[in-house]
Amino acid sequence: MEPTLYAGDLLLVLHGGRVRPGRLAVVRLGGVIAVKRIAWREPAGPDSPGDRPGGWWVQRDNPYEGIDSLSHGAVADDQVIARVLARLWPPVGGRRITRWIKQRIAR
Repeated sequence: MEPTLYAGDLLLVLHGGRVRPGRLAVVRLGGVIAVKRIAWREPAGPDSPGDRPGGWWVQRDNPYEGIDSLSHGAVADDQVIARVLARLWPPVGGRRITRWIKQRIAR
């Protein structure tokens, strides 16, 4: 997910959280667990649910490296593991983690 995330970044995730287009999610893609950007929801095929089951279309932020839905197709709902809420480490913009978490919980 470079340049958005780097190896060793610590993420706060919500298992089973609702994903939305444009947000990051932890997904199982081609037998690998990875962080990907949710692009859109692909609907199930109109004629036969078995032909095209639908799912989430995921993209990588680095166009030169990695895997995404272009190579593996849409990700089924049960393959979306968690929604990424924040990068905890390294801190972004000098914000304090505890303050950020308190603001999110208070909503």
